[in-house]
Amino acid sequence: MKVLKDILYKVSLTSTTGDMEVEVKDIVFDSRQVKEGSAFVAIKGTQVDGHEFIEKAIELGAQSVVCERLPEKLLDGVTYVEVVNSARALGVMASNYFDNPSKTIKVVAITGTNGKTTTATLLHQLFMRMGYSTGLLSTVENKINETVIHATHTTPDAVSVQALLRKMLDEGCTHCFMEASSHAIVQERIAGLNLAGAVFTNISHDHLDYHGTFDEYIKAKKKLFDELPKEAFALVNGDDKRAAVMLQNCKASHRTFALKSPADFKAKIISNTLEGLELDINGKQIWFRMIGAFNAYNLLGVLGVTVLLGEEEDEVLRELSGIRGAKGRFDRVSIAGITAIIDYAHTPDALDNVLKTINGARTGGERLITVVGCGGNRDKSKRPVMAKIAVQESDKAILTSDNPRFEEPSEILNDMQAGVGPSELRKTLTIVDRREAIKTACMLSQKGDIILIAGKGHEDYQEIKGVKHHFDDTEVVTEFLQQLTQD
Repeated sequence: MKVLKDILYKVSLTSTTGDMEVEVKDIVFDSRQVKEGSAFVAIKGTQVDGHEFIEKAIELGAQSVVCERLPEKLLDGVTYVEVVNSARALGVMASNYFDNPSKTIKVVAITGTNGKTTTATLLHQLFMRMGYSTGLLSTVENKINETVIHATHTTPDAVSVQALLRKMLDEGCTHCFMEASSHAIVQERIAGLNLAGAVFTNISHDHLDYHGTFDEYIKAKKKLFDELPKEAFALVNGDDKRAAVMLQNCKASHRTFALKSPADFKAKIISNTLEGLELDINGKQIWFRMIGAFNAYNLLGVLGVTVLLGEEEDEVLRELSGIRGAKGRFDRVSIAGITAIIDYAHTPDALDNVLKTINGARTGGERLITVVGCGGNRDKSKRPVMAKIAVQESDKAILTSDNPRFEEPSEILNDMQAGVGPSELRKTLTIVDRREAIKTACMLSQKGDIILIAGKGHEDYQEIKGVKHHFDDTEVVTEFLQQLTQD
């Protein structure tokens, strides 16, 4: 049995009213999920304020309420706890409720604009190959060893994080690798975690619709490192100019990885083709199945984490050389002599990286056709930038829908077209329907050509007006390329 005073351990309290020995059957921050005996935590969300639903939560059976602002009328038989930050309190309470699983399991968080999913997925695969029972919390999927648990956010809510870690620990996991998005960090979804380490991959233009400014976005990432315990490690990309910022005020031990500057974990690219990547690491030449300089950074980050967790470097490199990346990250389909590459690149920096990687591997006569869109109800300022990069780095660019959500696709495309110069209009097409855009790319292609389909990667849906319709870029391009072989 859990009692309220125990699960409030280390929560910053302002005041308490009522019985602190009240039993807590579960912790809830959505009033619709309250049951008899729930502790309801009222959080100020981006859309609604949980404080407005305290009365409803009590009606449904909540016997304790945790909030930043007490209601005007306090009811008998209900315990009220006023806290400094209810979102943070939720994470700490959840950790206590599930007996602090992160104090036993080694949890490493990965943050950055690009590379989070690949880094976390590679670490999960690597530790499994080395014989460890391992958990994963990622954009693509949550996993306990090979068992998949559906992911709805890059980082789940604070209660779900702790519940998943408890389940991982109960099933014998010794390690867990998780993505930590800027939203999750600011919203305190990782509060209450005792991290063994954190990784900073890079930072570039993204999520300004949420954070407002680039400085606030940087601060969100930095918060993860500011709160690391001194026993943890902080591993950062030394080639990123924001790396030093991440380490300011960080009590954990500081480590770096890099391709261009001096670092604790350093590599040199020997060759980079569409078949793979050869790196020189400490005098050892290793071939990897990954592609592109951006994946060289991901591989170095993985190596650094693994060594810092006590593993032997030679074994790590041997196992790492046989691993493929995360689904939807530079996936390839080759049919009828045409190569299609499906990638999640949905930021200007990621798109530029992928296009430069493809162009660096081209041998001469083949053309590059890029299909790209931008998500609706997200940062509008990156739309013209994405289009400009696609057009400049491709022989033909097709602008199309991504996940329009509640925006009109045509309006999103108008924003993108603003980045296309007059001289580039001749090699640009705008096709609202994503399926038709991919079909057009296939019909325009000839043997030897390369098609990049960017923006959705692993996603198997398209979100339109609040409804998710099945849509898989890999399935669609495979269908149309196969039709070419039948014509």
